[in-house]
Amino acid sequence: MYKIGDIVKCRVTGFKEYGIFVKIDNEYNGLIHISEISNSFVHNVNDYAEIGEELYAKVIEVDENIKHLKLSIKNINYKVDGKEMEETSRDGFQPLKDHLNIWINEKLREINKDK
Repeated sequence: MYKIGDIVKCRVTGFKEYGIFVKIDNEYNGLIHISEISNSFVHNVNDYAEIGEELYAKVIEVDENIKHLKLSIKNINYKVDGKEMEETSRDGFQPLKDHLNIWINEKLREINKDK
């Protein structure tokens, strides 16, 4: 049914220190291993999702015998609700650095507008 490379919608069902458990449909469950959450160091898997939240994930392995998918949220916009956390292939804080001046200027304009 599912194949490697597919992007699937899933619902978070649980956490362990090594990953995020999800339900894909009535037959398939999956795991987003901690190594497939981010290109950067992941201190706590709970920082990336909440129980019951819907996510998008990329299929990296399929086990038809037990109806289980190994999934990844690296390098995709995985949030369904629009509050996406975009993972990029760049390391560290580079995306923040790239946007910091824009955000500062937007906030300064907002503050000055209110005066």
